[in-house]
Amino acid sequence: MSTADASLQAGHWLFAQGCEFVRGVAEIRDLPPISDRVEIAFAGRSNVGKSSLINALTRRKALARTSNTPGRTQELNFFHLAPQSDSGLWLVDMPGYGYARESKTKIEKWNRLLTAYLRGRANLRRVFLLVDSRHGLKANDLEMMDDLDRTAVVYQIVMTKVDKISGTAQEHLLEATAQQLRKRPAAYPDILLTSSEKGTGINLLQAEIAMLVDLEAIGYKGQS
Repeated sequence: MSTADASLQAGHWLFAQGCEFVRGVAEIRDLPPISDRVEIAFAGRSNVGKSSLINALTRRKALARTSNTPGRTQELNFFHLAPQSDSGLWLVDMPGYGYARESKTKIEKWNRLLTAYLRGRANLRRVFLLVDSRHGLKANDLEMMDDLDRTAVVYQIVMTKVDKISGTAQEHLLEATAQQLRKRPAAYPDILLTSSEKGTGINLLQAEIAMLVDLEAIGYKGQS
C-alpha cells in the first residue's frame, strides 16, 4: 500500500469512530482543561461553510448546526472525535468573523475569546482556515492570518465550495493563495480544495487531520 493510500485509510478510520458535541464555550474560564488530547480548530468568515464541512468530515448531517444566516456560530463549539477513547481529539468550530451586523460589543467579546484561545491552548495542533473559493482571501482572512502568525499557531488554508468554480479558476486561486502563504511564518504550505456538497477533498482533509493524531492511542491498528 502506498503512503498516500495509507493516509487516506487512516483518515477514513479516524472519522468512522464517531463524534459528539460536548459544549459551547463563550468564556475562557469554560474551556475544557488542557490535556494530551490534540485539538484541531476550524476558522473562517461567516457563511464560509464551516459547519457543513464538519458535518461532511464526520458523516453526520446535523452534528454542527448550519444556517443561511451568517454569524450563527457564536461560541467555540467543542466536538469529541472518537469519544469512546480517552485520547481522541477535539474538533473546535470557531465563531465566524467578518459579520458586521453584530454589535461592536459582541464582536469585541468574540475577538477577545478567540485571541485568548489561540494564545492559551498548548495542545492546539493546527487551525484549518476556511476560505470561500469564489472570493479567495479577503481582508478579514488576512487579519486572521496575522493573528495566527503572531500567536505562532500553524494554520492551513482549506478552500470551500470549489464545485462552484471552474478548473481554470481553481488553478488561478491556488497560485494566488500560494503566493500569499510564502510570506507567512505560521502557514502550512499545502492548500486543500473541498466541497461539502459534492464530497470533493473531504477524504484528503480527513487524512491530513489523521496525520496530526496518535492513532495507535485511539486504537488504530492499520491494515496491509
